[in-house]
Amino acid sequence: MFNSSPLSAAQAAEEVNTQSPGAAAAPAADRGDRARHVAIIMDGNGRWAKARGLPRLAGHRRGAETVRRIVEAAPDLGVEWLTLYAFSTENWKRSAEEVTGLMELFAIYIRREGRELKRRGARVRFIGERGRLAPDLAAAMARLEADTACNESLNLTIAINYGGRDEIAGAARRLAQDVAAGRLDPADVDADALAARLDTCGFPDPDLVIRTSGEMRTSNFLPWQTAYSEFAFVDDFWPDFSVERFGEALASFGARQRRFGAVG
Repeated sequence: MFNSSPLSAAQAAEEVNTQSPGAAAAPAADRGDRARHVAIIMDGNGRWAKARGLPRLAGHRRGAETVRRIVEAAPDLGVEWLTLYAFSTENWKRSAEEVTGLMELFAIYIRREGRELKRRGARVRFIGERGRLAPDLAAAMARLEADTACNESLNLTIAINYGGRDEIAGAARRLAQDVAAGRLDPADVDADALAARLDTCGFPDPDLVIRTSGEMRTSNFLPWQTAYSEFAFVDDFWPDFSVERFGEALASFGARQRRFGAVG
């Protein structure tokens, strides 16, 4: 949890890029240093709205504004990869009204923000199963991916209709198919072979995972990729999550030691 007073955006960036005194003597391989890849579970939109007597979709709309602020701030804070959990495979259990509203909001976001993301140099990719999405939405996602494919300032990944267990099961099926077809020797089935068949093939694993709203669980988000990630559980609902709070989480990460199973 982060309970200190919020930093300004400039202070947040300076704090992230300044070595903490306690970490100075630690080997570079052991320090957390900068979080190049941050994944965020954007939780609490509905509860934010309920606390204000508003419909849940009002919270999702306000949450989309937070997405814009965090995406804009990420490069200045040293983040090169940003992965956002927008809609899980379990979220289909919500009311038809909320699901329909969310899908419309995704389409609006892609239409309104796509040009700005391209201008800012962000490369946008989507992970998750697209077969259940409306064809128009899936097509808009593919267009945005193509339009930003050459950008390099930020790698922005949005998880829509994503479930970590489903992703791993799909990768295992592809492994089995390759073995059955003779394209892969069973002796060569290892962690690298499975990782190469995940939605995130070629992506670095997240250094830091942030979950807002005070909940302390990962909710089937990137279970394979986050095996050695650091976690930050923040009390703020997602619509209230600020650039300053983002900077605090990144600064806290920089003071940690990551041993990856070794002795520190």
